Amino acid sequence: MKDFKKLNNIIGWIIGIAACTVFFLTSESTASFWDCGEFIPCSYKLEVGHPPGAPTFLLLNHLISLLSFGNTDMVARLTNFLSGVCCSGLSVMFLFWIITYMARKFFITDKGEETNKANMYAIFGAGIVGAMAFTFCDSLWFSAVETVVWAMSSFFTAIIFWAATKWDRETSLRDSFHWIMLIGFLIGLSIGVHLLNLLAIPAMGFLFYFKYYKPSFKGIVIAALVSLGITGAIFSIIIPKIVDLFAKTELLFVNTFGMPFNSGS
Repeated sequence: MKDFKKLNNIIGWIIGIAACTVFFLTSESTASFWDCGEFIPCSYKLEVGHPPGAPTFLLLNHLISLLSFGNTDMVARLTNFLSGVCCSGLSVMFLFWIITYMARKFFITDKGEETNKANMYAIFGAGIVGAMAFTFCDSLWFSAVETVVWAMSSFFTAIIFWAATKWDRETSLRDSFHWIMLIGFLIGLSIGVHLLNLLAIPAMGFLFYFKYYKPSFKGIVIAALVSLGITGAIFSIIIPKIVDLFAKTELLFVNTFGMPFNSGS
């Protein structure tokens, strides 16, 4: 329905702006007394934070901190705004679209989609309640007003799964391939914020399963195990082993072959 798509986009943006407004008005004016006191100077000075590191998070915060133009009193305020307005507010907006996408599936039958006005309002109601409940819950609101990785991690998790729902809407592999590329790129960036974002992979595994296979208990179990296996491989093999490979080749090229620093990596 054209009306559904138009209203879905409009309401999503209104929800996002409302959440951004809440977080803007309640944003911390300076550093909070925990990891924020580390993340803010690390971002401003481009230093290395505590393991495992968060290069994407620090680089994006460094970019917005440049708007202080040397006024260090503004740095914390600006990085707090990035968490609240640009990350948490957009997380709420994407969550609304995820909820309406999932709720709409309840009205799809063998005869096709049966979305009348009453069903459409029910879908929007579910999205509004879910998104606004997320806006004011402690899990999001506390991290939305200060410079900490959880806000940006929530944003990446939301946009990755939203992109997966866009992929699920496409009817052919050729049309959907660009969404797959975007998802892979976003997952790569999100690793530089927090590894929490990898939990979007099992959810995407179920989207793939229900799109191409007839549901069954055995199939659901296999889909869960395969999705968790992929997540575990990225977490325990790809991420640490690539860094370990860089370290070993660097030692080989510099210490054994006598080449300049950074030749191996």
